[in-house]
Amino acid sequence: MPHLVILYTPSIEAETDMSALCRTLADSMLDQRDDADKQVFPTGGTRVLAYPAVHFAVADGSGDHAFVYLNLRMGAGRSAAVHQRIGDALLAAAKQHFAPVFDTRHIGITLQIDESPGQVFDGKHSNLHPLFNKP
Repeated sequence: MPHLVILYTPSIEAETDMSALCRTLADSMLDQRDDADKQVFPTGGTRVLAYPAVHFAVADGSGDHAFVYLNLRMGAGRSAAVHQRIGDALLAAAKQHFAPVFDTRHIGITLQIDESPGQVFDGKHSNLHPLFNKP
C-alpha cells in the first residue's frame, strides 16, 4: 500500500495520456514527506491504476460530460496535516494534467483518501520492496 485507483469516462482517452497521469501521480506520492521529513509511502508499495468505465452516466446526460474519480487507499497512522498535504498535492497534479481538457469540455474530478484503520485481513506477497529498501 498505498494504492491509488482512477476510474474515468473513456471519452477523455483521446484527449489525454492516462499513463502519464498515473506516472505523475505516483511520483507525487513518492515525493510526499511526513512531519519528520521521512518519505510517507514506500516506493515498492506505491501503485497507481487507471480504469475506463465501460458503463457510466454523468450528470443529466445532456452532453458528453467527463468524470475522473481518484481514490487513494492507505494504511493508518498518518497525521491530519499529512493527509491534507497528500490530498492537496495529488489534486494539484490532477488539475494540472487535465487543464487542457478543461479548456475544451466539461469534466469533473473527485479525489478521496481512505485510511484502513480496522483491517481484518491484509495479506501481501511481493519481491518489490527489497529493490528499494537499501540502506
